[in-house]
Amino acid sequence: MLKQALRQAYMGASCLPWRMAAATGLYRGPQAPVQFVIEDADWAIRWVGEHVRDEIEAIRPGAVQTATRPQRIAGRVVHFGSQYMWLAWGHLLSHRNHFVTSFFHGKPEDGADVARHIESFLASVPRLSRIVTAAGIVEQRLLEWGVPREKLVRIPIGVETRTFVPPTPEQRQEARRRFGIPEHMVVVGSFQKDGVGWGDGMEPKLIKGPDIFIDAMSGLKAAGVPVVAFLTGPARGYVKRGLGTLDIPVVHTYVRNHPELVNCYHALDLYLVTSREEGGPMGLMESMACGVPVVSTQVGMAPDLIVEGATGGLVGDAHGDAVAEKALALLALSSIGLSELRRRAREAVMAVDWSVVGRSHWEQVYQPLLQR
Repeated sequence: MLKQALRQAYMGASCLPWRMAAATGLYRGPQAPVQFVIEDADWAIRWVGEHVRDEIEAIRPGAVQTATRPQRIAGRVVHFGSQYMWLAWGHLLSHRNHFVTSFFHGKPEDGADVARHIESFLASVPRLSRIVTAAGIVEQRLLEWGVPREKLVRIPIGVETRTFVPPTPEQRQEARRRFGIPEHMVVVGSFQKDGVGWGDGMEPKLIKGPDIFIDAMSGLKAAGVPVVAFLTGPARGYVKRGLGTLDIPVVHTYVRNHPELVNCYHALDLYLVTSREEGGPMGLMESMACGVPVVSTQVGMAPDLIVEGATGGLVGDAHGDAVAEKALALLALSSIGLSELRRRAREAVMAVDWSVVGRSHWEQVYQPLLQR
């Protein structure tokens, strides 16, 4: 509690001179009219902001800039990459800004801390000009909580379809060789952060469903599938320990940059989204773009993109047995059926290519606010 209070005091002090200078007309703010506030961590919120910036740069050069330190922003459209950053910084910045935030996921049932956070967020809505969300599930939730329709914009999280592409047979073989995976093994991917903090992650972040993933892998092994788990990302210790007790082989790797994930997807036979709550996730779209069959719980954008049996598999209950059963059905598809599923899945995510998503941000969010 004291640490949080001191942090807020420091943030407020760092913002005050710039806010006062803007109020008196001595300071006009940074150059780009739109400032997208991202995290320092090389993870999803940063990637979203950078992709939106880069796509808009192609149609409106110099219009969008990313920032990790928003203290000096004044007289601009300020888009916070998450509602957590908005609540931390928004009330401290110049009132001459137009404020936008993304709200990708969260519901009171996720825990007492999340419930308090959502209460604070809803109280802040009058100060926001726009709220961007990615999934139909979350859009409907926000409307039911009383967020005005005119402030809410649904824009999917995107995928770089020119980078995330299906592998050739040779690329698939090379990816497996690179990671030491025998050809007969069935490789199941989970590319996320599902442990608390940025260390080993031995304490599970249950909202991400690491326990469900372990149970699903156990079910696949019990059915006689020679599975190996392919993990990326930090804080995966809980999953690795759980799979180790089941004698399920694990490949865990870190990538230096986002595009390097393509080689990881090329090694997969299946991708599982086992979360209890999600905004995307990005792994859903990237898997579909790479032609990897996906089984997902009904979270985030999965119900928007997955047509059951046609572009992937959806499970109604967030339980390992249900995920394993659906995974077995996809693995049992004929080569023709599997090829058709992959084709339809990639076709579905072409509609959320970053070029489409970036333009949507400009036309539906930023341009209208800049014209005020």
